[in-house]
Amino acid sequence: MNINQRIATVLLTSRIRQLLVAVLSVTFGISMYIAMNGFMAGVNNVQTEMTFTAMPHLKVYNDLANEVEAILPPPSDSQTVLIVNNARNIRYTEGIRNATAIKTAVRDLDRVMGVTTQLNENVFIRNGVSRVSATLSGIQTQSEDQLFRTTEYLTEGDLFELDRRANGIILGTGLARRIGVGMGNNVTVSTSEGLSKTFKVIGLIETGAQSADRTRALVSLQTAQQLFSKNKNYATEVLVNLHDFDEAREVAAQIAPLTTYKVEAWQEGNGQRDSANVLRNSIAIAVSLTILIVAGFGIYNIMNMTVNEKIKEIAILKAMGFNGGDVIEIFLAQSVAIGLLGGFTGLGLGYLIVCIIDRVPFDLGSISTLPMQYSATDYLLAFSFGLIITFLAGYLPARKASKIDPVAILRG
Repeated sequence: MNINQRIATVLLTSRIRQLLVAVLSVTFGISMYIAMNGFMAGVNNVQTEMTFTAMPHLKVYNDLANEVEAILPPPSDSQTVLIVNNARNIRYTEGIRNATAIKTAVRDLDRVMGVTTQLNENVFIRNGVSRVSATLSGIQTQSEDQLFRTTEYLTEGDLFELDRRANGIILGTGLARRIGVGMGNNVTVSTSEGLSKTFKVIGLIETGAQSADRTRALVSLQTAQQLFSKNKNYATEVLVNLHDFDEAREVAAQIAPLTTYKVEAWQEGNGQRDSANVLRNSIAIAVSLTILIVAGFGIYNIMNMTVNEKIKEIAILKAMGFNGGDVIEIFLAQSVAIGLLGGFTGLGLGYLIVCIIDRVPFDLGSISTLPMQYSATDYLLAFSFGLIITFLAGYLPARKASKIDPVAILRG
């Protein structure tokens, strides 16, 4: 330790109360930065998980044209009147006829994590006099669970029981409450074509997304194909999940040439989710940096007061041969020491706060505690920002002290 650092140590420890205030300011700022960013990242992760519990990163489906072609061509001259009575809109193709071939082709792509097919149709589900509209999804249980971790959201029953029971059905918990049924009860499913079939409730699922839990019903893909009189290669959607969901648009462009059907990335209908994540992260960073800057102002005030209180001592040092650089080093050493002490204690306190928040009970679907993310990047950034701000807070008073004229001070 050189003479400048020894002087800085004496000045720093001569006012223990001021030292504690400055250190606690940095500690509080860094710990709040870590806690807020960890919590916001946790909230974003939970929202992403809930969003993709039933929604894939990509889907391939038959996008039928909204415009109906004219039954007869328009008249060739203005003297002819064309009249069509009782015109009917006819859809020649619905769904995907070669779903198995598309699934095989997509599954071989590098960035694809998993592929499954679904047959989704709107139906009515009845229990006695209770009748509600719902979405019946015929699923492939193995690949469905791989993509959406469906088994984790089952509150009762076994997902793979659908493969063993052709009359088995799994209902969303909200849908089950609406029609007043539970495990082992029978319900009747009616299609738009007037067909009906009785199913037995063998499971209940709750994802936390109320809109899905109130309308969702699951059966095996083979059962759905039989119910709607479709062949084994028929599906309404081919669903694709990627290793990185942010690459959905790029992979969609890669899949598009492989099929004549519509390939849609999740961002096309859910761009607001990304916007909400960016907004929450921006707010968290802004608030955290504001706390650190306020702490920096506190350190600046303390260092500025120290310069004013020690102005005669500074003049004597300069009269003894210390130059401006030595004075800057003395005061910067104090601010850096405050930053280091506050930084390490802030990291510890931040980790403690994160652990406490992570254990606060919070019941939402499969979530039992408040969401929190542990990120080494947050700790590194918090410590770096704390040091930078304390350095700047110490440099300005140090620069002021280095310009003191010892002759004028000693004469005064």
